Amino acid sequence: MNWARLKPIWPHAAHSHFLPTAKGRGRWHVQILGDGPDLLLIHGAGGATQSFRGLLPLLAEHHRCIAIDLPGQGFSRPGIAGRYGIDAMAADIGSLLWTEGWRPEAIIGHSAGAALALRLAEAEVTKGPVIGINAALGKFEGVAGWAFPLAARMMALNPLTALAVSNLSGSQSVVNRLLDGTGSQIDAEGRTLYRHLASSAQHVDGTLRMMAGWTLDPLLARLPRNAARTVLITAAGDRTVPPSVSEKAAARMPNAELIAMPDLGHLAHEEAPARIADYVREALAEPAVSL
Repeated sequence: MNWARLKPIWPHAAHSHFLPTAKGRGRWHVQILGDGPDLLLIHGAGGATQSFRGLLPLLAEHHRCIAIDLPGQGFSRPGIAGRYGIDAMAADIGSLLWTEGWRPEAIIGHSAGAALALRLAEAEVTKGPVIGINAALGKFEGVAGWAFPLAARMMALNPLTALAVSNLSGSQSVVNRLLDGTGSQIDAEGRTLYRHLASSAQHVDGTLRMMAGWTLDPLLARLPRNAARTVLITAAGDRTVPPSVSEKAAARMPNAELIAMPDLGHLAHEEAPARIADYVREALAEPAVSL
């Protein structure tokens, strides 16, 4: 994605920073807002920091909020090819945090970002809560369980695939249908920003490669041993990750709680950032768990 071209319309562009990756010639795109204890925000697959455009300034009133673009997505560039699995991505995020001296009081993850947050908590990157928004902590059911990951791997191996997909999905009408399919109704600005993401071959390629390398089985098997205080926020209208996914995960964890919203969709934090901010503040008000 072209930062010079998109900077004038990108939310919180004045707070953007570009940092080198620990290895290779990649870079991180990071947005930092506010002062106080650190909060780390991790978007889901196919998103970027724009996903938190409404939430960041609310949380930044009392915290230093650090939102990152995942490798290959948004304006981040991967440092080493192949580091798209959950373990590798979590290790690279942990390295970034350590290098910059950031010590998150809590980690907020949306969808697949919540799985990364739990993986980071396993590595004791934070002693505060993990807050998952419509957390993607389940596996695909039925035929999709093997067909979708296989298709993603095949697509990611072909360098022309990302270009073809970005050309097909880059129209506003296609993006609107995809967004409506999440069960969320977001504003015109949000829809335009997703169109820019979807029309970027680099962003689509990063998303496909993340999907191709995404294996949650080990993390899910360890959930009963993950002692991190975890707050899973679900939205009844989520058509992408149904609330039952978080319900099943929470039932297997020793220190998890559920917050069920009777409305909204998969992009609940974009639809109602003030409500999500209130839930986050409530979670942060509870004492931290010693690990």
